[in-house]
Amino acid sequence: MKIIVGVKRVLDYNVKARVKADKSGIELANVKMSMNPFDEIAVEEALRIKEAGHAEEVIAVSIGSSQSQETIRTALAMGADRGILLETDDLLEPLAIAKLFKYVVEQEQPGLVILGKQAIDDDANQTGQMLSALTGMSQATFASKIEFDGDSLKVTREVDSGLESIKVQMPTVITTDLRLNEPRYAKLPNIMKAKKKQLDITPVADTGVDVSSGLKVVEVNDPPKRDAGVIVKSVAELVDKLRNEAKVI
Repeated sequence: MKIIVGVKRVLDYNVKARVKADKSGIELANVKMSMNPFDEIAVEEALRIKEAGHAEEVIAVSIGSSQSQETIRTALAMGADRGILLETDDLLEPLAIAKLFKYVVEQEQPGLVILGKQAIDDDANQTGQMLSALTGMSQATFASKIEFDGDSLKVTREVDSGLESIKVQMPTVITTDLRLNEPRYAKLPNIMKAKKKQLDITPVADTGVDVSSGLKVVEVNDPPKRDAGVIVKSVAELVDKLRNEAKVI
């Protein structure tokens, strides 16, 4: 069985995002970029499944600019077998990303696709669900535990009310939640080996996939600044402010 795992190059989570002067988006020039944290979890889970003997190959797939090769190489250094980059400099919406993943699925015929539940740059949380709908594969989102049961998977999902366990038939699409695992660090020898692993690059224009967008970013703004806190001298003053200013009681 092959496993396809999606990896996205995003602004590093330790870097404070800055809005561009023209408010067209987030400033990405000369800032640290890294693999989306949820995708790191997806790669780790794919590797654990392979190490347990349930899969023969892990393929890291990214869609984006040529710099996304670095992100794929990170996945290869962690232990993925080969990489695929669908190269484009355009900013694609989740539906276009899902269509391109469908293209890869049709080429590779995997038994399992593992994606991060969302990317920390846009928090869209849509690609996995859309890919399931486009391919007809079953889906299990927000996975915090995955267990094999023959040709099926038992997936524990994190939902608002607690935990939910479902069984899905493979091939399936799984999106990962934070508590699924703790991603490993790539060791130096593996980083060196990753440079020699296969990485296929295909321009998005050569896939024949319609990635035209029906969405347009109108404006990006910083979140409003929070008002400074105040120190009250008594419980009565606190209650008065909660009642008359905050309007919470």
